[in-house]
Amino acid sequence: MNKSLISVIVPCYNEESGLSVFYTELSNVINNIENYSFEIIFIDDGSKDSTIEKILETSEIDPKVKYITFSRNFGKESAMLSGLRNSNGTFVVIMDADLQHPPKLLYEMISGIEEGYDSVATRRKNRKGEPVIRSYFSKLFYRIVNKTSKVNITEAATDYRLMNRKMVDAVLEISEYNRFTKGIFEWVGFKTKWIEIDNVERVAGETTWSFGGLFSYAIEGIVSFSVAPLKISTLLGSIISLISFLYALYIVIRTLVFGIDVPGYVSLICIVLFLGGLQLISIGIIGEYLSRTYLEVKNRPNYIIDKTNIKNIK
Repeated sequence: MNKSLISVIVPCYNEESGLSVFYTELSNVINNIENYSFEIIFIDDGSKDSTIEKILETSEIDPKVKYITFSRNFGKESAMLSGLRNSNGTFVVIMDADLQHPPKLLYEMISGIEEGYDSVATRRKNRKGEPVIRSYFSKLFYRIVNKTSKVNITEAATDYRLMNRKMVDAVLEISEYNRFTKGIFEWVGFKTKWIEIDNVERVAGETTWSFGGLFSYAIEGIVSFSVAPLKISTLLGSIISLISFLYALYIVIRTLVFGIDVPGYVSLICIVLFLGGLQLISIGIIGEYLSRTYLEVKNRPNYIIDKTNIKNIK
């Protein structure tokens, strides 16, 4: 009996302290899953510690382990894309190496696939242990992006997801340089089962996500799946132009009726600063879209591979 292959994609960045624990726990799970075979693809995203050495050591003792190392840090989106491109499985699962995505959940995820779902994905039940301000802005992001785009992105969704080959191929058909995978998963559609998981702490090390990085990631998500900011900018410009016209008309009428008086300096400065700030915001919004168009036109690769043990690498 031929077993269906499941490819496990594991993006890594500075994970030396927890990689051995992760591999041990993952192995304990997949070795007890019948009717399926596994390949584990570690993608080292330009780590500055000994993550790659740990991966190489693991690959020497376990033939299921494959690896891809980047020439520098290209980001998690690029790492996931590389894993998807080079996976051979009938099914593919993406999971983090810090054990915030529990490997034991694979049992339930596989059951979901066997029920007929194209994808089984996870979302957090809560944000326990997360800073309050970060939780607030995260919820705000989902509220904004879901109100301004035609794609509904599930709130608190994680990257931990099992997909069939049909869905993986659909995701890979989207060849854009600026990738927001959470949105791409929703955009391609397909039948998805959601599993709620607890928010757990990393097994070791510290998160590499800063507030600035998360903010940039949020901007990427909004710009990638919505043109509403451009429409809002146009709408504000139109409203202010109308107000300016009405105010000018008011000044003319008042001058004709009451004569010329000296306008207030403070109010004039406030109006100038307000309009100047609004113009800069509008230019910034346009710049966000233009910068992404610029990067797409240059057609640079999403990543550059340094080392791998995968034949016919893509």
